Amino acid sequence: MERDRLAAFLRTRREALQPEDVGLPRGRRRRTGGLRREEVAALSGMSTDYYSRLEQQRGPHPSEQMLAAIARGLRLSLDERDHLFRLAGYATPRRVLRTDHINPGMMRIFDRLEDTPAQVVNLLGETLTQTRLAIALLGDDSRHTGLARSLHYRWFTDPATRRSYPEEDHPTHSRLFAASLHDAYTREGRGSRAAAIVDALLAVSPEFAEIWREHPILGPYCAPKRIQHPQVGLLELDCQTLVDPDQSQALLVYTAVPGSESYEKLQLLSVLGDQRI
Repeated sequence: MERDRLAAFLRTRREALQPEDVGLPRGRRRRTGGLRREEVAALSGMSTDYYSRLEQQRGPHPSEQMLAAIARGLRLSLDERDHLFRLAGYATPRRVLRTDHINPGMMRIFDRLEDTPAQVVNLLGETLTQTRLAIALLGDDSRHTGLARSLHYRWFTDPATRRSYPEEDHPTHSRLFAASLHDAYTREGRGSRAAAIVDALLAVSPEFAEIWREHPILGPYCAPKRIQHPQVGLLELDCQTLVDPDQSQALLVYTAVPGSESYEKLQLLSVLGDQRI
């Protein structure tokens, strides 16, 4: 671990990042350009003290998970992320299709969707980040660990996951999630995380196994959805998708027709906040 170079690299990238780049107001009291340490810490999901000590060359050896969070918070490119890992004494993460590192360009768009339900997901159905309104609408999907990080896995193993969708829509979602896993498995092959999810589901879910044997093909990634919310009831939403160039991730944006009942319910959710029963 090269503490001095790591600290310098973090400082230069923080000072180069402007508040508007991450959806923060500049404010009239800001005397210098760039982000403050506490802002980078908040964007990275860690304490200000922890991040500050890294810049001051007196922090602990950061884990790979912490480095990945910092890379996301600083909106680093893949090359910059790899450099960060090397400075910390780690091998660079493999650049496979499934990655938790969100493209900086996609993050810039995401940062501007504060008042809209939006989330970034990967091919395995793992939610990487969500807006506050997306959490209010769908729940905090980023809290899960292990195989349960994948919505596709939870759909076939956790009955509670299905409560967000009307029962008559369940067969459609089952085929969609199975087809998405089939596509990921085809891309990544045996020994991949996609294969681990598929093998686990084949062992525990007859429904998934039956669909899997049909070799389902993925159609439109995010068709219009009906979501059953525990507080405001049924919402009918359109879903727009922005796919990252390497097609490992997608930004999903949920909208309702202005003036519709679903539109009014989204406005109500924005008032209720991200506390979802």
